[in-house]
Amino acid sequence: MKQTLKIITAIALAACVFSCGNSVMYDRVVDMPDEQWNRDSILMFEVPVTDTIGAYNILFCNRITGQYPFSNMFLFITITAPDRTHQTDTLECLLADKRGKWLGKGFGSVWTNDIVYKRNIVFPKKGNYTFYIEQAMRIENLEHVLDAGLRIEKVGK
Repeated sequence: MKQTLKIITAIALAACVFSCGNSVMYDRVVDMPDEQWNRDSILMFEVPVTDTIGAYNILFCNRITGQYPFSNMFLFITITAPDRTHQTDTLECLLADKRGKWLGKGFGSVWTNDIVYKRNIVFPKKGNYTFYIEQAMRIENLEHVLDAGLRIEKVGK
């Protein structure tokens, strides 16, 4: 049984690596201490961009436990371009449906969500783009958040 589980795990890992490998330009997550995201803990991701022709999807990624107390999560996302211009948006991440069923992918009591923030974005300038992500819920410590991050994927293969 253990040997079968090892083989299945190896095949799943290989499939993920080979299917996702070239399309992911940036992928980083930050672990939340004590499974809490404090309102003052602003996540910062510095993304070097060299391609100003290809289109990309920008995703917010998170992992929550089944004890997360809300069906959604609001975020403030600020992008600072290489020329120091800023763009700030509010993103609502739906994490559960109207009946309370968790969305995303679950394993045990942990749920992973990849929420599209922007689709088919072409970066206008080469250089470092800085993404700031902060939780915008009306409480100071958002509990049962394991990690949060940013992924940028090239559109198409």
